Amino acid sequence: MKYLISLLLIAQIGLFARNSSAQVMNLDNSPYNMQNSPYNMENSSNNMRNSPYNMDNSAYNVNSKNGVYDNTGNRIGYEVKAPSGVTNYFDNSGNRIGYTPAKR
Repeated sequence: MKYLISLLLIAQIGLFARNSSAQVMNLDNSPYNMQNSPYNMENSSNNMRNSPYNMDNSAYNVNSKNGVYDNTGNRIGYEVKAPSGVTNYFDNSGNRIGYTPAKR
């Protein structure tokens, strides 16, 4: 009886280990990756570098080099590149609307 219980426990551990390997996930493009998360200060609109109140990002700055425009030439937002290489896109109000992962 003692050996039967030990054998069952070993079998369950083996089955669990075999099934757990199927749960591997690539985090490079995942929102759960801290590099891509809006809770990362580098990506946050609360970071002054990302803020629409920063003159470089302002829609009123005609010399801005990081503006994002639609096909008709209207400014729809701005982009800010984080030190990690991720490019974050914000609308003119400072709301993060997307990102491009870092190039490797």
